[in-house]
Amino acid sequence: MKIARRAPSRVGRLLDEPLALGGFAPRRLRVYLPAGHDERDLRPLLVLFDGQNVFDHASSFSGGWLAHEAVERLARRRPHPIVVGVEHGEEARLSELSPWPVKGQPGRAREFVGALARDVVPALRRRFRIVDGPLGVLLGGSSMGGLAATYGHLTHPESFGGALAMSPSFWVGATRLLSLVQTCPAPPVSQIYLDCGRAEGDGELAPLVERVASALRARGWGDDRLCLRVDPRGAHSESSWRRRLVPALRWFYRAG
Repeated sequence: MKIARRAPSRVGRLLDEPLALGGFAPRRLRVYLPAGHDERDLRPLLVLFDGQNVFDHASSFSGGWLAHEAVERLARRRPHPIVVGVEHGEEARLSELSPWPVKGQPGRAREFVGALARDVVPALRRRFRIVDGPLGVLLGGSSMGGLAATYGHLTHPESFGGALAMSPSFWVGATRLLSLVQTCPAPPVSQIYLDCGRAEGDGELAPLVERVASALRARGWGDDRLCLRVDPRGAHSESSWRRRLVPALRWFYRAG
């Protein structure tokens, strides 16, 4: 994979290049290098779904996460990750991000996450100095992206050492995500961040997320490996995820 350089921004650099993804339509891969990044730097990697929404407002129909600004708000003593936004496949988004059939579309998250693990992460490791092992790579997203991130971490723990899941669509597949949590081999390396708004989905999402968190705790995830936040004023919206992103990053990227 070849990633083209763009002019440096005030706070860092944003790179992008169309990416060929085996079995899926090509899409842009947006890569943010934190301010002061040097090619010799060893950094963690954060891979986020729905790349159109990860950075600026212009490419998102409802506003962006401004993930680059969130990274720069981390304290200097904390590791600042390279952030990668993988764009969704437009009308194929639901299928790509769901492990199971949803709204009449087949679930292709198994293949999509597999392509990220097989093709994208190794290519990024060749291009940048990324912290070794699964601990160096987190997978994240919101809504369907949060579901895919959780699923991707649990099914590919050798590639993704954690999941950042905001307002995850755990209702997809009924109880199949919960069953996966209860039965999959426990990853040797795992950090999972879950959040949602208390009133999301007419109040039905928070209990689902809390059930998944309880299942993880029952399997040995302690406070050092699991964070659950239920936001009293959170909505299923980019603005809520943007507001919660900095605290989520602070939980993951703690001072070492």
